[in-house]
Amino acid sequence: MSPDPLSPDPAPPAPRPRFPSITFFFPMWNEELQIERTVAAAREAGERLGLEAEVDDYEVLVVDDASTDGTGAIADRLAAEDRRIRVVHHPQNRKLGGSLKTGFAEARGSLVLYTDADLPFDLLDVVKAIRLLRIYEADVVSAYRFDRTGEGPRRLLYSYAYNHLVRRVLGLRLRDVNFAFKLVRREVLDKVELRSEGSFIDVELLARAEAAGFRIIQFGVDYFPRSRGISTLSSWPVIRRILGEGRSLWPELRAARRNGRPR
Repeated sequence: MSPDPLSPDPAPPAPRPRFPSITFFFPMWNEELQIERTVAAAREAGERLGLEAEVDDYEVLVVDDASTDGTGAIADRLAAEDRRIRVVHHPQNRKLGGSLKTGFAEARGSLVLYTDADLPFDLLDVVKAIRLLRIYEADVVSAYRFDRTGEGPRRLLYSYAYNHLVRRVLGLRLRDVNFAFKLVRREVLDKVELRSEGSFIDVELLARAEAAGFRIIQFGVDYFPRSRGISTLSSWPVIRRILGEGRSLWPELRAARRNGRPR
């Protein structure tokens, strides 16, 4: 029997997701004013990635770095309401480096996106980041800010000097190395061993990944300065710790880069 010309064509099969899963990872300290908005934005981005068939599933991971406000309690409530949200609590404050090491170890996704709780960029930019990672067969996507004037002249000066120093000492030719937008394949985190406890960990991650032969690409995003809570990144104790960890780890990282082999 010939097919009925008036019958509708069968629906095409849904495309298979390109990656099994992604972890949206947020280190948090005293972010009670921000956390619910941040988690909601991550859930929206995760749902969009599912619709775009980029990932099959997602999780939102919060590392509460011994907050003294209501951050931990709010995070626990959100996790109780949604199985995709997980919380890890630090009994003692471990700063950014310690929080990132905890988050990278706890993340279950085949892709991991690390960023700050203050949403310094539109989280839907992760759709483009994953597309670039896939098309260019990269292992790490490190974003940079198009316009940084919103963070103030002092932080702009600090950042310019720091990025110049990193390029000169380590030969790491990346822009805005400390910007909190790193999309990383799970294989990178399984391979590199991070030692930093402070904010130098962003540079350490990129330097060790490149030395291990992983491919890093960059793209620019619109930057949204913090509107809630308090940033401590430009405080003198944080800067002093970054420089101290840099001096300690630079010889090791330079040697790793010299001995590394491209993949």
